[in-house]
Amino acid sequence: QDQLVASGGGSVQNGGSLTLSCAASIYVPYSPCMGWVRQTSGKEPEGVASIDKAGRTTYIDSVQGRFTISKNTAENTLVLQMINLQPGDTAMYSCAARLLAGECTPYVYFPYTGQGTQVTVSA
Repeated sequence: QDQLVASGGGSVQNGGSLTLSCAASIYVPYSPCMGWVRQTSGKEPEGVASIDKAGRTTYIDSVQGRFTISKNTAENTLVLQMINLQPGDTAMYSCAARLLAGECTPYVYFPYTGQGTQVTVSA
């Protein structure tokens, strides 16, 4: 099974919802920190949400209250539920992981990333 392959993206209107999923059978059981990162053309990647091994979650301010990150341990997938999507959320979304212990926030460096899925929100 390919690792860190994201799916579930698509095109929605302002206020719409999407749920992204990421196959991560190697990382979900063992990674101390996983996250979702988004990137738009010409810009640096931006971490938006993180979850540590204990399930504690952290979000950047712009998505707080709208995005929910979780781990499905039965299927070893990382999930990002997104509601009230806005045009500013348009980006390629990728899941990511760290294998070193330490601080777990959307701002840390994630050395392991995979194939992303495009999210497009129209006004």
